[in-house]
Amino acid sequence: MKLYYVPGACSLSPHIALAEAGLDYTLERMDFATHTTESGRNFYDVNPIGCVPALELPDGEILTEGPAIVQYIADLVPEKHLAPPNGTLSRYRLQEWLNFLTSEIHQCLSPFFSDEVPDKSKTLLLERLALRFARLNQVLGQHDYLLREFSVADGYLFTLLGWCDYLKIDLSMYPALTAFHGRVAARPAVQKALREEGLI
Repeated sequence: MKLYYVPGACSLSPHIALAEAGLDYTLERMDFATHTTESGRNFYDVNPIGCVPALELPDGEILTEGPAIVQYIADLVPEKHLAPPNGTLSRYRLQEWLNFLTSEIHQCLSPFFSDEVPDKSKTLLLERLALRFARLNQVLGQHDYLLREFSVADGYLFTLLGWCDYLKIDLSMYPALTAFHGRVAARPAVQKALREEGLI
């Protein structure tokens, strides 16, 4: 499998999932400025909307959208317990968290990367994020991971919290969140993914 990625972008989440799964994979970096890959491929030919992540499967099929990709990866290695079994309430809890992260955290953080978004809008987004971070802080104050045991949702949250650090969004009032970030960062597979993206 080949993962198309941008260092530190949301493609880090499936990268972590691949490393945690112990699967064979290759990486191909995409340049956001030119939308070409390091091999010279037009990335719009890979994903027509030009966004990472994109996972090229062995048969040439392309899978996009992080929450779908990480579940696909987890289901390839059920013995790793990166996602609960399909059809269980626990699996729906995983999907609940993945949807929460993508719609309530990811989408609120993305505008902070644009200089065109007015400061007033960013202030409103920070107020929205505060409630969501408080919820995460409450959950992670009760157990180490979102589903108690590490899952692909934790790799996604780790990625998003890394954005907060880059964007200088203060998380000091959420001690369980900062402890979680350090806990996930220490995992060998996460260290591997970070090294492979040149982030450490």
